[in-house]
Amino acid sequence: MPRLFTGLEIPADVGFALSLKRGGLSGARWIDAENYHITLRFIGDVDHQTADEVADSLDRLSNSLRFSVRLTHLGSFGGDKPRALYAGVEASEQLNRLQAAQERVLQRAGLPPEGRKFVPHVSLARLRGSSAEEVARFMAEAGRFEPLSFPVGRFVLFSSKDSVGGGPYVVEQSYPLAA
Repeated sequence: MPRLFTGLEIPADVGFALSLKRGGLSGARWIDAENYHITLRFIGDVDHQTADEVADSLDRLSNSLRFSVRLTHLGSFGGDKPRALYAGVEASEQLNRLQAAQERVLQRAGLPPEGRKFVPHVSLARLRGSSAEEVARFMAEAGRFEPLSFPVGRFVLFSSKDSVGGGPYVVEQSYPLAA
């Protein structure tokens, strides 16, 4: 059974710039730059028939318009027990619209609603045993986050192996956005 999710690819130059933030945080398992992405909708483990239905349903979103994404800051998930370090995405109406449209078509295809709030980000590291103080210090010492922008011309359907996260991810299908 494939494990699927939709997302946006991160261009190589942006990935390289993000990879320069790596190192100096105990308990961090850094994600390889080629696996950086912005998850739009986690689908999960599905049978092959459902995977085909998902791929076909996403084709309906090709009329979504192209837009740009801007990464603006470092952040962490997990509060007092940090579990991930990420680069945060500036609020974008177009990105939210694309994610909401995917949610609608995937529910129509029979998938249950996504239970988590959409918080667009690029995961940089999985954390284990890092204290909130260590993570806060790392983000403060990382220096000013120079915003990184890139155009989005397509979204993709990714598959991943059943693992703890961090890839490798495979592009199963891509969906170009309208100009």
